[in-house]
Amino acid sequence: MTTTPLRKDAARNWDRIVAVARELVDQGTPLQLNDVARRTGLGVGTVYRHFATPEALLETVAAPRLEALTAHGRRALADTDAGRALEDFLARTVEAQVTDAALAPVTAASVDALPRTAELKESLWATGTALLDRARAAGAVRPDLAAADLVPLMCGLAYAVDVHAGSAPADRIDTARRYLAALLGGLRAAPTTERDPRAAGRTEPPDPR
Repeated sequence: MTTTPLRKDAARNWDRIVAVARELVDQGTPLQLNDVARRTGLGVGTVYRHFATPEALLETVAAPRLEALTAHGRRALADTDAGRALEDFLARTVEAQVTDAALAPVTAASVDALPRTAELKESLWATGTALLDRARAAGAVRPDLAAADLVPLMCGLAYAVDVHAGSAPADRIDTARRYLAALLGGLRAAPTTERDPRAAGRTEPPDPR
């Protein structure tokens, strides 16, 4: 997708708007375009020319992390160890969720304001599905684990971090990794062992001595 380059002054305004929006998102402040205009010192019309809605601005704030996750997903698909590739992708995803406040509302939205956001989300979904399919085929995860299960599981994990972890990014990442390790333990396929089915429930005879 190609776009017309912005003039230098317009590009500076765009950068300033996005930077202020990033600060507000990190503070937990809902994005309002009039508020962003006031904080940037720009006219309301200037902000609206760049971003028609708060959702479009929020998606722009989240875009760099979505881009990074998409690139990481492509690299994970090249890993020959299917189980490790899936686990690494999930680890990167949940770490992003718990450290970037823009990511959760954007990924959870059913309608996207920007075409690029829809492309990135579709790519991430396709990558996660492909990684899961490979891991399942390799016997690395439970055979009944479906792609549709991954999103609620990751969202639940991120919510648990929000409730129980501190606000420092390092603490949140550490907690997310511990929770994910426990979750992955339940997702892995159980090892198969061969045993004589006739032995089930059989006890050894008493020692005659």
